Amino acid sequence: MKTIDELLDEGVAGKRVFVRADLNVPLDGTTITDDGRIRAVLPTVARLAEAGARVIVASHLGRPKGAPDPAFSLAPAAARLGELLGADVAFATDTVGDSAKAVVAGLGDGQVAVIENLRFNAGETSKDDAERGTFADRLAGLADLYVGDGFGAVHRKHASVFDLPARLPHAAGGLIATEVGVLKKLTEDVKRPYAVVLGGAKVSDKLGVIDHLLEKADRILIGGGMAYTFLKAQGHEVGASLLQEDQIPAVQEYLKRAGERGVEFVLPVDVLVAPSFPDLKTKAPANPETVTVDAIPADAMGLDNGPETNRLYASKLADAATVFWNGPMGVFEHPDYAEGTRAVAQALIDSDAFTVVGGGDSAAAVRILGFDENAFGHISTGGGASLEYLEGKTLPGLAALED
Repeated sequence: MKTIDELLDEGVAGKRVFVRADLNVPLDGTTITDDGRIRAVLPTVARLAEAGARVIVASHLGRPKGAPDPAFSLAPAAARLGELLGADVAFATDTVGDSAKAVVAGLGDGQVAVIENLRFNAGETSKDDAERGTFADRLAGLADLYVGDGFGAVHRKHASVFDLPARLPHAAGGLIATEVGVLKKLTEDVKRPYAVVLGGAKVSDKLGVIDHLLEKADRILIGGGMAYTFLKAQGHEVGASLLQEDQIPAVQEYLKRAGERGVEFVLPVDVLVAPSFPDLKTKAPANPETVTVDAIPADAMGLDNGPETNRLYASKLADAATVFWNGPMGVFEHPDYAEGTRAVAQALIDSDAFTVVGGGDSAAAVRILGFDENAFGHISTGGGASLEYLEGKTLPGLAALED
């Protein structure tokens, strides 16, 4: 695929460049609580502007239902992008309507605009090729060139990700080039031992990547809500913990295959439990109890790894040469249940491994818990995209950027 370096060498001054970014940032009202994704695309936007391009930045935010919804406006993201660029950023209040056309027409060389949430138009996410194509045609009318740099969306067959590059000369932005380069280090000629840490709520979200990693990894560490389905599959009672009983047969099969292939599965040996889920707004003290995994009370739910598990996981990561981590170990948003996630992050930092934090909640946890992002080899901007790449799937947004 063509790179942004090649595009800049050809010259972009005076040209309208459509940058498909990922500005899908978490919001508390209109306040951005984590601007990592905006900062990730900043170098691409800045390079284009410095080269004299007229830059049109587009993204989705949240999951509006194909119509405008003020709760999902990109206005806060546009304002933050302007602050980070140190320049005015124009904002269009629609995607392909009068406002977008006027804002783009008003751009001078080196200026930047953001158009409103792409998902305010039903054509963006439509499963109907013709409807998506019609929206892509209208987006193409705004620009002369296309740069794909929204890695967090490349696993989606959406109009601005998949259909639009076919309608304009296109190139991959710096962020996508970096992300793909990192993921190749996790799939091609991997340095070993290769350890994978998987957490999060549901086993069903990770089945595909577990299946694929059984052929790649040397050891797989499991935490978060999904751990309780694994523990149940091993015969433990898990009380009121999150459980996907329908996934137990699949989990048992994975454990069997892992044993046959010599892949080490590492599960919690102790957990923090409480009678109810913690209050994440007030963060009132939860007073959890530490129990071994064979002594989870019937009326309690597991909410984080226990101290023995944290020490075990740190020891399993200490000698790794490559580590991929996706998914928190517990309800890290509450201070009483953050230690498991903190322990994994610290273990990655303490190791000499090439470490990749696989986006989503894991990346958010790194920032919320106060870790230096530069202490990790790479922090991905796309959790879902990273997982699908590791599953071996073809990602529509990457395929569309191939020449």
